[in-house]
Amino acid sequence: MTLNTQPNIADPDGFYDELLAAHEGLSKDQSDALNARLILILANHIGDRDVLRAALQAAT
Repeated sequence: MTLNTQPNIADPDGFYDELLAAHEGLSKDQSDALNARLILILANHIGDRDVLRAALQAAT
């Protein structure tokens, strides 16, 4: 499996709205914690260390 960096989310604007709504009313610390939990959940779902490594490299 390779890292897909092409648009791949159905209704990306809708997802972005949901993501923003999940952070609404949170403090900076709470928002950071939510992001960390989401990252770990999605990383677990992906599961492939090579893909996760490629994602880390793409994000830096």
